[in-house]
Amino acid sequence: MKTIAIIPAGGAGKRMGGGVPKQYLSLAGVPILVHTLRVFQRSPLIDEILLVVPEGDIPDVRRDLVQRYRISKVSLVLHGGSERQDSVRNALAHLRDEHEGIVIHDGVRPFVTGDLIERAVAGAREFGAVTVGVPIRDTVKAVDAEGGVVKTVSREGLWLTQTPQAFRREVILAAYARAEADGFYGTDDASLVERTGIPVRMIPGDGHNIKVTMPEDLVRGELILRCMGTLCRKVSPFAERKTVRSKKY
Repeated sequence: MKTIAIIPAGGAGKRMGGGVPKQYLSLAGVPILVHTLRVFQRSPLIDEILLVVPEGDIPDVRRDLVQRYRISKVSLVLHGGSERQDSVRNALAHLRDEHEGIVIHDGVRPFVTGDLIERAVAGAREFGAVTVGVPIRDTVKAVDAEGGVVKTVSREGLWLTQTPQAFRREVILAAYARAEADGFYGTDDASLVERTGIPVRMIPGDGHNIKVTMPEDLVRGELILRCMGTLCRKVSPFAERKTVRSKKY
């Protein structure tokens, strides 16, 4: 059975400013989205990629990103919806019977690693639904509408959720079907699964696995690339730390 990655990259990048959607902005001379796709391209656990972008961008993305950078695992470039959840739902509608493992990852999280993908896939196989994340380290305050501090919230058990999130096929399809029937929109894919009563397992992520949202994230991203030793390499933007030997679905 195959493991498929769904990469939603349909955002307009309003918080980034400027006229170019954030997924197409350059990071070390390469579009952010390409950095992301290359990691999934190299992962031996990923058999296929469904890429979701704004409808009007599809021809350019196929030519200038997928073909130019030889992302051969992208089997379909699909149009997104008004919300991220709509975009993922559109991709899920193109699953085939052979697709057993589903990995969903934000197109603007370019610092995902092969190790994170490996652990997410293994976790989904064992538990049915997993997300990656990092524990909250800063003090958390609850604040009212006027900016007044209501209370200090305990950090115990609080994590910042990232992607990839990975699921068995039947788990994520049931979660999306129920959300659509209820008219419910969640903040991530795991939240839809939580509503069905199926437990979601949190596994440790990576502090470098940031989502590029604000202009300052581009500066931070350049530093992360240097830290990972990628700016000195002409071919691969990421070097895997070890060979992945996990079994596929």
